[in-house]
Amino acid sequence: MAFFNGDPVIWIVFFILCAISIIEVYSATSTLSYKDGLYWRPVINHSIYLLLGFLVVFVFHNIPCRWFKLYPLLMIPISVILLLLVPFVGEKVNGAQRVIPIMGIPVQPSELAKGAVVVAVALILSVMQTPKGADRHAFKYIMIPTSLVCLLIAPDNFSTAAILFIVVFMMMFVGHIPFRQLGSLLGILAIVGASVVGLMFVTPNNQLGKIPKGHRLVTWKNRIDKFVSNKDENTRELSAKDFDMTNNAQVGNANIAIATSNIVGKLPGNSVQRDFLSQAYSDFIYAIIIEELGLIGSAGVLMLYIILCYRAGRIARQCERNFPAFLVIGLSLLIVFQAMINMCVAVGLMPVTGQPLPFVSRGGASTLVNSIYIGMILSVSRFAKKREDTPAVSSAVNEEAFHDENGIS
Repeated sequence: MAFFNGDPVIWIVFFILCAISIIEVYSATSTLSYKDGLYWRPVINHSIYLLLGFLVVFVFHNIPCRWFKLYPLLMIPISVILLLLVPFVGEKVNGAQRVIPIMGIPVQPSELAKGAVVVAVALILSVMQTPKGADRHAFKYIMIPTSLVCLLIAPDNFSTAAILFIVVFMMMFVGHIPFRQLGSLLGILAIVGASVVGLMFVTPNNQLGKIPKGHRLVTWKNRIDKFVSNKDENTRELSAKDFDMTNNAQVGNANIAIATSNIVGKLPGNSVQRDFLSQAYSDFIYAIIIEELGLIGSAGVLMLYIILCYRAGRIARQCERNFPAFLVIGLSLLIVFQAMINMCVAVGLMPVTGQPLPFVSRGGASTLVNSIYIGMILSVSRFAKKREDTPAVSSAVNEEAFHDENGIS
């Protein structure tokens, strides 16, 4: 029996991303290590989390995917309780209470919750499929846990709530939820979103601050305002001295890192902007990748996530049962969509959101949670491959027993 079962391409993508992460995190954390005087500690700690992530992937890829149906039953209640506790016992990170320390590990309940919701949606879609598509009641059962979790996440981490909601919406589209229900949902969200943004911009900051969690409304307002202002400035010629580096330091330094790169980059370890760019090892690590690895290296990182999404689609097509297919689609979208958001922010295509680059950015709990997702995807691919490799001459009884054992088809 091979040590690494499942889709070999996904294993390769995982290992390459981890290798890039170690190199770039070591480079991007040079300022932190210099201040602490412990030059190897940041990369050693990060490497330990990556090693733990590998162990998580290995464990989960050996679990038959039918057991993952129990995951939301356990994790959604735990996640909801932790999300309710965050405002009272959570630690502030970058002005937002998102983290609860558990056994020394900073855990973001939102990271646990979004995976649990995706698995729950996959289960609901699989159970409520009919020959004409998903039962119309499936929409209601999906929106109950999704809305609850998103409303709990949004006040301190709106970008994560938005990513989760978009992934669930895409899963419902793939799962043949009636178009009228999806269209009504989009219409309601458009009206509510436009109303909230409009009220946010006509209300003075000092009044927004009086609203519970209003400091986050001020932050969102400022980020959108800066993003729009930067886009306006980019449409005309702007000298370096006219750029507001005081209020747009992250965007400015990220742009410098990208602009000073070239086809092959400055090579690993030679970044200059890592010493000036806040969150260079996390939210803006893609800008450092572009600076050091150039257009070729940054395009390669982008391709790794595209390959992951493509291979997940192939695995889903191999599944004859609905649950593993929807599960693979949802989890891959969760990883890839977050990666795309991070990259768009780094290159200035979106407002700053605070989303790390999966498996590349420095992180603890987020790396472990994403490793669970990869392990689940590999589990489905492993047993789907077993089904695909079963000889066609097998008897119907043996085939049915095999399918029931692995929970795939």
